[in-house]
Amino acid sequence: MNEEYDVIVLGTGLTECILSGIMSVNGKKVLHMDQNPYYGGESASITPLEDLYKRFKIPGSPPSSMGRGRDWNVDLIPKFLMANGLMGLFEKRRFRKFLVYVANFDENDARTFEGVDPKKTSMRDVYKKFDLGQDVIDFTGHALALYRTDDYLDQPCCETINRIKLYSESLARYGKSPYLYPLYGLGELPQGFARLSAIYGGTYMLNKPIEEIIVENGKVVGVKSEGEIARCKQLICDPSYVKDRVEKVGQVIRVICILSHPIKNTNDANSCQIIIPQNQVNRKSDIYVCMISSAHNVAAQGKYIAIVSTTVETKEPEKEIRPALELLEPIEQKFVSISDLLVPKDLGKESQIFISRTYDATTHFETTCDDIKDIYKRMTGSEFDFEEMKRKKNDIYGED
Repeated sequence: MNEEYDVIVLGTGLTECILSGIMSVNGKKVLHMDQNPYYGGESASITPLEDLYKRFKIPGSPPSSMGRGRDWNVDLIPKFLMANGLMGLFEKRRFRKFLVYVANFDENDARTFEGVDPKKTSMRDVYKKFDLGQDVIDFTGHALALYRTDDYLDQPCCETINRIKLYSESLARYGKSPYLYPLYGLGELPQGFARLSAIYGGTYMLNKPIEEIIVENGKVVGVKSEGEIARCKQLICDPSYVKDRVEKVGQVIRVICILSHPIKNTNDANSCQIIIPQNQVNRKSDIYVCMISSAHNVAAQGKYIAIVSTTVETKEPEKEIRPALELLEPIEQKFVSISDLLVPKDLGKESQIFISRTYDATTHFETTCDDIKDIYKRMTGSEFDFEEMKRKKNDIYGED
């Protein structure tokens, strides 16, 4: 503790662990601490199942029908990862023409624009150009481009087209789905990036109470824990460590549902993501369903975990997600949580305290990736370059 570091990281959520790994690879001296005795923060995976019952104050123990408690690894905030980034599902010729246009689109080659100005033409006008119907627009904007509201329709189309390209390229990478999910739950991801940081000299301390973040002349200089002070030039943390520096911008409801069957009309899939666009249920934001199963080593044999989530819009959040819960019936057990959406009050450039956002209602990591890249740019003044990071790794360990 009594040393000076380039960066101290508080919290072992995925955002913090990825940034810790990146900073270590970049040659920074990193100290990474968490007040919890486990990795993952608010996005941890809970095992055994008995611990999930205790966490949500469900009386009694899980019934014997749910198998062994240690067979369960339940994500508190489930999200899929884009593999890279379309299935031949679509027969409508107009939509096929639109997808071909997107596939050929290159923002650096005006010959691919076909009369569209990517910096000025709105996405609404692009949809009109291809004469797409409302259901197709809802599907494209919310399931492919992964927007949570329809605000994007009147923005320049370049961002949306690139989002759809990411989905298409991710799907093409593995053929069945654009998403990846780790065996044994998302709790494995923060640990993986923690190991990356450790390989490059990062120091990790779990179960470490944080007594004070020390600020002098408006700038962070260190962290005090158990009477000792570790000094630093920059600090990364999740909102739980700096409650006076974040503000609430909304709430998310999440309902973890244990099922004994796959979701109906999904061809008995072992995993799936369902996005209910806000237009379809007269809301301002989408409703998300993520389902995983024993095939991912997160549940007992023959069991399924489905998590429903959305941004809270009324005083009766559970009623808001009823359209999704009806898709899951019958439900063996529910675990309901409502959490605040917290964002930093400032960019951290003066204090050098860089705070991550809490996880939103989406069932994918795209918004988390955006947060990671944003924090990295604010800390370093430059865009994150994955190829440069790979080069640094290869300089030490050689080509994979």
